[in-house]
Amino acid sequence: MGKIIGRVAATEKYPATMDKFYFWTNSDFRLNAFDVVKIQHLEGSFSFGTVENIFHITDAKSFLTNYISNDFGDTEIEPPTLRIGMNYVEVAICYNDKNIYTPANNDAAVYLATPEEIKQALGLDKIQHPLPCGFLKMYADTPNEIFLPVNLNSQFLLGSEGAHLNISGISGLAAKTSYAMFLIKSILESCTESVAFIIFNVKSKDLMAIHKPNDDENFSEIATDYKELKLSGTPFKNVRYYAPFNESKDVTTYLPESTVKEYLREKILKKFKYTYEDDRESLEMLFADIDDTTQTMDSIISKIIDNDDKDFGGIKTWSEFLEKVRDLTLKSSDKSISVLSWRKFSRVVNKEIKNDKMFSSRPKYNQAECRLEEELQKISAGSVSVIDIAKLSTNKQAFVFGDVLKTIYKLKLGEYDAAGKVLNVPSKIVIFVDELNKYASKDVSKNSPILRQILDVAERGRSLGIILFGAEQFLSNIHPRVSGNCATFAFGRTNVIETTTRDYSAFPSTYRNILTRLEQGEYVIQNPIFRSLLKIYFPKPIYQQFKD
Repeated sequence: MGKIIGRVAATEKYPATMDKFYFWTNSDFRLNAFDVVKIQHLEGSFSFGTVENIFHITDAKSFLTNYISNDFGDTEIEPPTLRIGMNYVEVAICYNDKNIYTPANNDAAVYLATPEEIKQALGLDKIQHPLPCGFLKMYADTPNEIFLPVNLNSQFLLGSEGAHLNISGISGLAAKTSYAMFLIKSILESCTESVAFIIFNVKSKDLMAIHKPNDDENFSEIATDYKELKLSGTPFKNVRYYAPFNESKDVTTYLPESTVKEYLREKILKKFKYTYEDDRESLEMLFADIDDTTQTMDSIISKIIDNDDKDFGGIKTWSEFLEKVRDLTLKSSDKSISVLSWRKFSRVVNKEIKNDKMFSSRPKYNQAECRLEEELQKISAGSVSVIDIAKLSTNKQAFVFGDVLKTIYKLKLGEYDAAGKVLNVPSKIVIFVDELNKYASKDVSKNSPILRQILDVAERGRSLGIILFGAEQFLSNIHPRVSGNCATFAFGRTNVIETTTRDYSAFPSTYRNILTRLEQGEYVIQNPIFRSLLKIYFPKPIYQQFKD
């Protein structure tokens, strides 16, 4: 049974309820928030709960009593009388092994839980389709410390039971990208379904060497952590990198020229282009942040997509397109679209397209040039496609991201099957993007084509096998229809202003405070299969880290 650490105290002011109880314990006995304890209950059953808060009280009636007993505030003397003191602990019940959820009885014995009991209490003992998501440290930094690997049910992350992951936390300290990549590594090596990954590199060159091992001097320790979770200590395999074509510098990337040449020699990097004939349908993505209350931009884009014979019939290149748009800014051929609207349209497309060779002629396939749409049609199970958009402007990043979402949607809907080029499409395609707030915040226009794509993925993607892993600094900024459709949340370190928002209202106050002081490598995880929030730890990245 183990040593009794305290007993339930049900008082007039703090009664035991069906889902909460309090117990007293010695003031020198150490417990932490998220720790699991058990109590004896009715019919030989045991109830388990997680520690939410710990209080220390003495027999002093008020602060003034303490002040007076120290010779009226003499800080130099030792207290003449040792006050009686104790801790009392607030516990939220999460499980009863006989499904009895009546209030705990006063004086019921309270114990620490064993590793097996902790798993049982938190819902970790019978996880189906296990997917490692980190380590659980119980009774940390005490002689009773327990260290457990934690699995979640992959069907609550990738479907069919639930889908989508949201990771939040302040920049730098929260290690959002590192945790997303850890989960991707876990899926690749633990999931039996056919899954492919599309990863957007949005910061410097962070994810542009994930096929290379981490050169950290503590690499052997990192690899050991992975092996304890039954994962390999090796970097990612079957990786392909895509960067925007740039005529003068070959590619638009933060990678050094020597690394670009190395990747081209190894045939793991391709330079993507957009051509007018094939990609004009994606032009709407350039207008995601443009206020279009009269929807004249939509009308213009519709004319272009329909290849309107009167204005855009026969146009083959971006330069011809821009020239035609310039003509329409002088005299519109459509009475429903004013010259002013054409001028507004012209300003946007000229700014983004005119001097950018990413918008170019047909790719030279023998020179590692490509179109992303064609490449993504060939995506295969177990593959990892890293699309580098870090050096692009915000509008162009949105353009590429929106275009990729649209392509994957069409791929899963079977719209490319008629060409006979699409074979063995993976059952699941995971798309990971950091800075999700750029595309799906509460402030984004409801007419944004990219927001429409994201909402489609969030609300209907699970049925198609399209899974969104999104990360951002503040969850409270994300569109509620996006966050509301995520089955799994990972909360990293954040600030006190964020924790006071509605998204954290269900968290106990102590947990909200803990979120403001989490260390790198620590996350609070919420998943339907878990009976309580879990504070977990995950290993450092197994792939190369760039040190600027």
